[in-house]
Amino acid sequence: MSVLLSATCVVPAVGAVVTAALPAGSSDGRRRTTKTVATLFSAATLALAGAVAAGFDPDGARYQLTESYSWIRSFGITFSLGVDGIGAVLALLTAVLVPVVLLASWHDADPAPAAPVTPGAPSDPDTFEGRRRTQAFFALVLAVEAMVIVSFYATDVFVFYVFFEAMLIPMYFLIGGFGDRAGGPESDRQRSYAAVKFLLYNLLGGLVMLAAVIGLYVIAQQQGVGTFDLQTLTGAVADGRLRFSGTAEKALFLGFFFAFAVKAPLWPLHTWLPNAMGEATAGTAVLITAVVDKVGTFAMLRFCLGLFPDASKTFAPAILVLSLVGIVYGALLAIGQKDIKRLVAYASISHFGFIIMGIFAMTSQGQSGATLYMVNHGISTAAWMLVAGFLISRRGSRLIADYGGVQKVAPVLAGTFLIGGLATLSLPGLAPFVSEFLVLVGTFTRYPAVGIVATFGIVLAALYALLLYQRTMTGPVKEGVRGMSDLKVRELAVVAPLVALTVLLGVYPKPLTDLVNPSVNATLSQVHQTDPAPAHPVSADHGTAQDGTARSGGEHK
Repeated sequence: MSVLLSATCVVPAVGAVVTAALPAGSSDGRRRTTKTVATLFSAATLALAGAVAAGFDPDGARYQLTESYSWIRSFGITFSLGVDGIGAVLALLTAVLVPVVLLASWHDADPAPAAPVTPGAPSDPDTFEGRRRTQAFFALVLAVEAMVIVSFYATDVFVFYVFFEAMLIPMYFLIGGFGDRAGGPESDRQRSYAAVKFLLYNLLGGLVMLAAVIGLYVIAQQQGVGTFDLQTLTGAVADGRLRFSGTAEKALFLGFFFAFAVKAPLWPLHTWLPNAMGEATAGTAVLITAVVDKVGTFAMLRFCLGLFPDASKTFAPAILVLSLVGIVYGALLAIGQKDIKRLVAYASISHFGFIIMGIFAMTSQGQSGATLYMVNHGISTAAWMLVAGFLISRRGSRLIADYGGVQKVAPVLAGTFLIGGLATLSLPGLAPFVSEFLVLVGTFTRYPAVGIVATFGIVLAALYALLLYQRTMTGPVKEGVRGMSDLKVRELAVVAPLVALTVLLGVYPKPLTDLVNPSVNATLSQVHQTDPAPAHPVSADHGTAQDGTARSGGEHK
């Protein structure tokens, strides 16, 4: 039995413990040691996740490199891991982004400059703020990475649920404890509000899912399938050994889907995201939207469609409507934003609408596009948000109105910001274009009206992305922008790989599609769906209609 998957999960977890346990101190040298150790652990995780993706055989079994360890035998719970093409790609995305986030956040967790001490008042330079803050931030990021990767590899429903919920704790502290210091005098209160809102929304979703998990187990046990093992459960559903009544299946589907829709986030369960991304550091915002939120859309594919195929088809039209609303609503609110980070957050809500629409279009193009969209959105939004973070750290403001003429004083920063914006609007040649095109084509073939309306999201994306660039980067140089420095070596090292991946996957997405397509086909098979036949199929000689009658060019309709 291979231990590659468990090693990929354990290394960042160990890294989190080691980073937190390093000798504390407020000196620059000790903080640098903490950051270096955490980055090395994230690099080791990237190597392991890369080995998993490289070792996955698209022509082999759906779940590969499987591991299983007994946990709670009386309830049929095992710590089971297995990777399909979709999980391999998303775990690799996570492993790529975490070291980038750590490098981008190199100084974000450093203690703020000390306030002047009142003469005669006691001072304590060796406080938590000076000693533990940096260690806490880097350890929490590694903890999130470990839990997210377990979620992508888990093939036991209960194990997935545990880590799906557990990742909320480090994220809560990252949002509430570390901000970008550009939120004004009430930033501490706003961060606390954003962190609590994030936690409450997601805990509510998790509690509903827990009830559904228990219900699933009870029904399965009554029918002789008393286990949480995903492969066993989906196999039993497929061959008829596990049957649900119509009402029970719909209720269980909604229990799972509600939790995933909150995490994703899908309109109207999205309202926690702009607060969380707006108040967190740029690195934490990337973790939220490019890493953690992908667990929700991934789980829709793996659990909702695999365990409840009939309910998935029943609710698909309603979910497509919600996705469509999210696409248009998120884009419209992004256009009207005054805060740079909240604009990126609303843009992400629009993009998640495309992803969920592709999943529930129930076509191979739609689901392949949705999976690619998860990856490409993660890369392009990370680039856009991190460059925005560099911009905000220089000016000390998140307000769009405080910028202007940046391209004249920091042309490299402006150029990379433009690339991130162009990728967000799905410019042909950049990675998101391929995935968005597949989603729209896949949706149009089964739901033409939905596909047509969704295309307006592309137009709206061009508006918010280009208007943001115009208002911040062009025009006269504003007073607060004068003297702004361009990207430094560390910042270029953060942005360069993301830009390179955006271009590479835009012109050559085949390595990803080769990995995900077999898993997409298996998912469609589980829900007993095939791609819609062409409206006017023709025979191989292109001169005879399918019914065998001759046809001339003028008679074709």
